[in-house]
Amino acid sequence: MRTWQIQEAKAQLSELLRDSERSGPQEITWHGRSVAVVLSKADYERLSGAGRSLVEFMQGSPLFDRDDIDLSRDDSPAREVDF
Repeated sequence: MRTWQIQEAKAQLSELLRDSERSGPQEITWHGRSVAVVLSKADYERLSGAGRSLVEFMQGSPLFDRDDIDLSRDDSPAREVDF
Protein backbone atom coordinates (compact mmCIF):
# COMPACT_ATOMS: atom_id res chain seq x y z
CA MET A 1 0.00 0.00 0.00
CA ARG A 2 1.44 3.33 -1.01
CA THR A 3 1.38 6.14 1.53
CA TRP A 4 0.57 9.71 0.49
CA GLN A 5 0.98 12.85 2.54
CA ILE A 6 -2.25 14.83 2.44
CA GLN A 7 -0.78 17.75 0.49
CA GLU A 8 0.61 15.32 -2.10
CA ALA A 9 -2.76 13.52 -2.32
CA LYS A 10 -4.56 16.81 -2.93
CA ALA A 11 -2.10 17.92 -5.58
CA GLN A 12 -2.10 14.57 -7.40
CA LEU A 13 -5.67 13.36 -6.86
CA SER A 14 -5.98 11.85 -10.35
CA GLU A 15 -2.85 9.75 -9.84
CA LEU A 16 -4.03 8.71 -6.37
CA LEU A 17 -7.33 7.47 -7.83
CA ARG A 18 -5.61 5.64 -10.70
CA ASP A 19 -3.25 3.94 -8.25
CA SER A 20 -6.19 2.85 -6.07
CA GLU A 21 -7.69 1.09 -9.10
CA ARG A 22 -4.42 -0.44 -10.33
CA SER A 23 -2.53 -1.23 -7.14
CA GLY A 24 -5.16 -1.39 -4.42
CA PRO A 25 -5.79 0.74 -1.32
CA GLN A 26 -3.82 3.98 -0.85
CA GLU A 27 -3.08 5.37 2.61
CA ILE A 28 -3.23 9.12 3.34
CA THR A 29 -1.32 10.62 6.26
CA TRP A 30 -1.66 13.96 7.97
CA HIS A 31 1.19 15.23 10.16
CA GLY A 32 2.71 11.76 10.07
CA ARG A 33 -0.31 9.79 11.23
CA SER A 34 -2.59 7.66 9.10
CA VAL A 35 -6.00 9.31 8.65
CA ALA A 36 -7.63 7.70 5.61
CA VAL A 37 -7.49 4.94 3.03
CA VAL A 38 -8.70 5.39 -0.55
CA LEU A 39 -10.24 2.29 -2.14
CA SER A 40 -11.35 1.61 -5.67
CA LYS A 41 -15.10 1.22 -6.16
CA ALA A 42 -14.61 -2.49 -6.91
CA ASP A 43 -12.67 -3.05 -3.66
CA TYR A 44 -15.31 -1.14 -1.68
CA GLU A 45 -18.17 -3.19 -3.15
CA ARG A 46 -16.31 -6.44 -2.52
CA LEU A 47 -15.62 -5.52 1.11
CA SER A 48 -19.05 -4.07 1.87
CA GLY A 49 -21.02 -6.82 0.16
CA ALA A 50 -22.88 -4.29 -1.99
CA GLY A 51 -24.76 -5.83 -4.86
CA ARG A 52 -25.35 -9.16 -3.12
CA SER A 53 -28.91 -10.42 -2.83
CA LEU A 54 -30.40 -11.39 0.51
CA VAL A 55 -30.16 -15.05 -0.49
CA GLU A 56 -26.42 -14.70 -1.24
CA PHE A 57 -25.93 -12.88 2.06
CA MET A 58 -27.73 -15.63 4.00
CA GLN A 59 -25.82 -18.37 2.18
CA GLY A 60 -22.58 -16.66 3.25
CA SER A 61 -23.56 -16.95 6.90
CA PRO A 62 -21.58 -19.36 9.10
CA LEU A 63 -24.98 -20.71 10.23
CA PHE A 64 -26.00 -21.68 6.68
CA ASP A 65 -26.76 -25.36 6.14
CA ARG A 66 -26.43 -26.32 9.83
CA ASP A 67 -28.71 -29.07 11.11
CA ASP A 68 -28.43 -28.27 14.82
CA ILE A 69 -30.31 -24.93 14.79
CA ASP A 70 -33.78 -24.95 16.34
CA LEU A 71 -36.08 -22.68 14.33
CA SER A 72 -39.36 -23.78 15.96
CA ARG A 73 -41.62 -21.12 17.44
CA ASP A 74 -42.84 -20.97 21.02
CA ASP A 75 -46.61 -21.72 20.92
CA SER A 76 -47.29 -20.64 24.49
CA PRO A 77 -49.84 -17.83 24.91
CA ALA A 78 -48.59 -14.27 25.23
CA ARG A 79 -48.44 -12.73 28.67
CA GLU A 80 -51.39 -10.74 29.93
CA VAL A 81 -51.05 -6.98 30.17
CA ASP A 82 -53.08 -4.79 32.55
CA PHE A 83 -54.37 -1.52 31.09
